[in-house]
Amino acid sequence: MPYLLSNLADLWPWLILMAALGSGWAGFARSAFALLAVWACIAVYVGILSITALIATALGLALAAWLRDASGLLAIVGWTALMVWSVAMGAHLLPGFNNPIALDNVMAGPGSRPFTMHLNADKPLVFFALLLAWRPLLISDRPLRLTPLLLSSALALALFLIAIAADALALEVGLPEWALLFALANLLMTCLTEEAFFRGFLQKALTARIGMTGGIVAASLLFGMVHFPGGPAVVVFATLLGAACGLGQWYGGRLRYAVWIHFGFNMLHLLFFTYPGPT
Repeated sequence: MPYLLSNLADLWPWLILMAALGSGWAGFARSAFALLAVWACIAVYVGILSITALIATALGLALAAWLRDASGLLAIVGWTALMVWSVAMGAHLLPGFNNPIALDNVMAGPGSRPFTMHLNADKPLVFFALLLAWRPLLISDRPLRLTPLLLSSALALALFLIAIAADALALEVGLPEWALLFALANLLMTCLTEEAFFRGFLQKALTARIGMTGGIVAASLLFGMVHFPGGPAVVVFATLLGAACGLGQWYGGRLRYAVWIHFGFNMLHLLFFTYPGPT
């Protein structure tokens, strides 16, 4: 039996959250927030969210909704507060969120290091806040330019060659039984949320003020810096991947291209290379 089905009794609340994220990404905001409300009630009931976490979530989303039409000095203060809230959510700093282990010390293949994957209740909520607050998040802001978009994807692929040359990765083809759960969680709870913040929000805001190059470089560097716990090499690779995703968003004109480049990189890593690295 597939891993997802055999563990459905534990995973079903998270599928509701994933459905909410997917609905929001597809542009169905009302459905997304309705599903989010259902998930939040269930999450409190089953212990994923404490009342403290629920209040922190509600305050962040309320602030985001107010910011959508805010202006002036209060808007600056509000956006600063929302960014602090988003960073705290992404870094799992706020109390009351039970982020259970979904994959415990599993191995993608015989040559791969064991790794653990949590299902995070706090980090994905940043996407919903940005969906409320940041009007340009999902809109197309320039025509698609196919050739540079493909080159952006090629930059992400080139990272595998660099990693192999540096002995940071090795070829290992496989399909773990938990690949579907990994794919759903990685696409909707990790890639979508991270790209919404770093490319859909931060990069768009920066490029509007300091131009394409400065905005992409700054957002990519910040993306790399948040991977500092993984070590200097991870920071460098994350920065380069961030640049590929940033170029994808710029030349594709929409957030989805950054998300698919990020997700495609992660899935290729899992399916064709030692994940997260060699033993």
